Amino acid sequence: MQSMKMLKRGLLIGAEGMVAAMLAAIFLTFVLQIFSRYVMSNPFGWTLEVCLTLWVWLVFWGCAFVVGHDEHVTFDVVYRAVKPGTRRILALLGSAAIVIGLIASFYPTWDWINFLKIKKSAILKIPMRTVFSIYAIFIISTVAVYAWRFVKIVRHGVPEDNLESKPKGDAS
Repeated sequence: MQSMKMLKRGLLIGAEGMVAAMLAAIFLTFVLQIFSRYVMSNPFGWTLEVCLTLWVWLVFWGCAFVVGHDEHVTFDVVYRAVKPGTRRILALLGSAAIVIGLIASFYPTWDWINFLKIKKSAILKIPMRTVFSIYAIFIISTVAVYAWRFVKIVRHGVPEDNLESKPKGDAS
């Protein structure tokens, strides 16, 4: 059990490292674009493509592997107002809806992403399938997370600690 927690923590650190690396790459590319435009008077066209591609990957990578369920913005006034049994039902319905909806959307989404292999980015000629493949990874990850959340709610109920605002990792 301890080795599983260590593995999970290591994977999270790696995922956070990827987010940090993508943010750094976006920043450096952006600074390079400013330098080439205003100092060299010869802007690089590829920097915009790199920033946009990295931004797409940053958002979906971060949401898939770094941002936790209770770190998303939620409108939970009704959820907090109901009894724990009703909260459990709502949490199960919410998790099931996410899993079912994303599974139902996966094939058409992948079909479109795969179709994009015939299109390439304007300057760097990166296949658009490569650019948008992160969304398929996001769907798979989100389905796994919410399927596991559903199982945990069935077994152990709704984690009541999600109802309080606490810093990440605070055990009190």
